Amino acid sequence: MSAHNDGLPEDPAGMKLMIHALVDGELDAAAALAVERRIAADAALAAEHARTLALQTAVGGLPRPDVRDDFKARIAAIGTADTTKVVSTPARDGPMLPARRAMRRFGAFDWRALAASIVVTAVLASGATQWVMLSRAPDSFAAAVASGHRRSLLAASPVDVVSSDRHTVKPWLDARVGLSPPAPDLANDGFTLLGGRVEVIADRPVPALVYRHREHLITLVAAPEDTGSTTVPVDLSAGGFSLVHWSDSAFSYWAISDTERPELDDFVNRFRTAAAR
Repeated sequence: MSAHNDGLPEDPAGMKLMIHALVDGELDAAAALAVERRIAADAALAAEHARTLALQTAVGGLPRPDVRDDFKARIAAIGTADTTKVVSTPARDGPMLPARRAMRRFGAFDWRALAASIVVTAVLASGATQWVMLSRAPDSFAAAVASGHRRSLLAASPVDVVSSDRHTVKPWLDARVGLSPPAPDLANDGFTLLGGRVEVIADRPVPALVYRHREHLITLVAAPEDTGSTTVPVDLSAGGFSLVHWSDSAFSYWAISDTERPELDDFVNRFRTAAAR
């Protein structure tokens, strides 16, 4: 009997396939929820989920390859080549062997589709590999922020300290992490502070604030800005979540939510304005 009694595979390889299916949106609601519960309860599965999300982000952000017309013509020529003569000759000695039957079936395959898929796969794989090597995607901060936000949505409470008062949330975070970001009251703007929690990213605890906007939660992770630089908001949205990153001279911020991007942009603008005051 399954140790989890949720109908999911118990072996790591099977769960890895389920995680990929979850990220690709191939599971129904019940299966997706079961996989997300496994992820929330298992650090190894959470890490695999973060790696898969990072790779999806890398591939999704790659520019479309500019394929020349002469190359397209070469691919089309492959499909017009007569391959049936090789595989359609009847066997002269005895029944057709299984391998030959497979060749006959393969001879009817659309070679243009195969060639095109090989080209696209090669381009995406090379680009994704370069992105992973440059950005260290499996350990990227963005992937870890996304994983933490997803786990918080499955938890009994998305915060460790429940309060809409920054004078309660900031001291609580400071006592546990040693620092706390601005926590402005944005309730009049439609963004209510629910509280805060501690996230552990790259073996380092960092503070996180949680706001509510209508039925959506917004997680705002703030890591110390070691360089003292300031950057404008950058869109890193992927995997069904809106994600924006920016920094001021003190903190590097990551705001993530399943709300629409314009609404998250509105939150970011209002937070930055209030924090600057």
